Amino acid sequence: MRTFYFTLFFVCAFANNSNAQSKLKPGFDAKEYLSLFSLFYFGSSIPDSNLRKTVADPFKRLYRSPEVGLKNQWSLYLSNENAAVISIRGTIGDKVSWLANFYAAMIPAIGSLHMNDSTQFNYKLSADSMATVHVGWTVSMASMAPDIVQKIKELRAKDVTDFYIFGHSQGGAIAFLLRSYLHYLQQDGNLPGDIRFKTYCSAAPKPGNMYYAYDYENITRDGWGFTIVNRKDWVPESPYTIQRIQDMNIPNPLINTKKLLKKEKFGVRLIGGILFGRVNRKPQKAQKMYTKYLGKTIYKLAIKDALPGFKQPEYVASNNYMRAGSPIVLMPDEAYQQRFKEDGKDQFVHHHFAPYYYLIQKHYPQ
Repeated sequence: MRTFYFTLFFVCAFANNSNAQSKLKPGFDAKEYLSLFSLFYFGSSIPDSNLRKTVADPFKRLYRSPEVGLKNQWSLYLSNENAAVISIRGTIGDKVSWLANFYAAMIPAIGSLHMNDSTQFNYKLSADSMATVHVGWTVSMASMAPDIVQKIKELRAKDVTDFYIFGHSQGGAIAFLLRSYLHYLQQDGNLPGDIRFKTYCSAAPKPGNMYYAYDYENITRDGWGFTIVNRKDWVPESPYTIQRIQDMNIPNPLINTKKLLKKEKFGVRLIGGILFGRVNRKPQKAQKMYTKYLGKTIYKLAIKDALPGFKQPEYVASNNYMRAGSPIVLMPDEAYQQRFKEDGKDQFVHHHFAPYYYLIQKHYPQ
């Protein structure tokens, strides 16, 4: 009987312990998003400037990284409830920081980057061999990832198992890739499997192709990864996207058009071949030009100087960028249009904290 009660006590204690370990809940939480966005923007999770004077912030900054890679930086916070925040900085007013955005050729989502003579960064960002990602943001992620992983392990040793990943704009694009990287570290046993991540990518550009997006949405399914978009914001529409016939899933009848035309009559073969050639060649030509200038040319002109020792990777013949994550689309109303007017001077009028804050409050009143 004593053994029975001891076992029962142990099971109940373990169950309570397990429940206490993770306080993160799936699903979009507007208050949670605003707290993280405010933390990113103001260094405080309280967005209201008046409240910040009187209310104690539940988050404390533990660490801010040095600038690495292409002027990349991240910060680490811890809440009173033992939840950590990995907050990734976006583009700053520096040409090297902007290079990370314009270095927009694609590379495989599984591979290796020669960062310098002493560092080879091996990465896996998808289980799909057809997945491709943005080279500039992957290099940015690779520059910060070892430091981030080390800090995660240090916090895990102190029983922290809940982690938010947040980024706005370029920071959001990198946050996608970081979340994927951490997932596959866990899958391979290189990061504790009991750590739970919840990701908010705010105003983020498109991080990779369709197959990367599918994989990301699979690993963050059931409410663990969101992309928040202001309908008027142009940044989430970038990078420029080219979809070729070859970028589509197989089996796909368009890929076999030439073979199918051979079975048709001469007139159909002739007209069909001309039309197919025009439709097929122009996207291919555009993609080659895109990869040349936003891959090889930018590397030669700027990247190799910004990152001495970094070797140019092999680019993939694709620029089929897609949005990733469960979308939270913020639709502006007439009052928004009056408040955030387009004067032709600020190209980012719909991209800043204020318009997103306004729309979140409008659509998700606290």
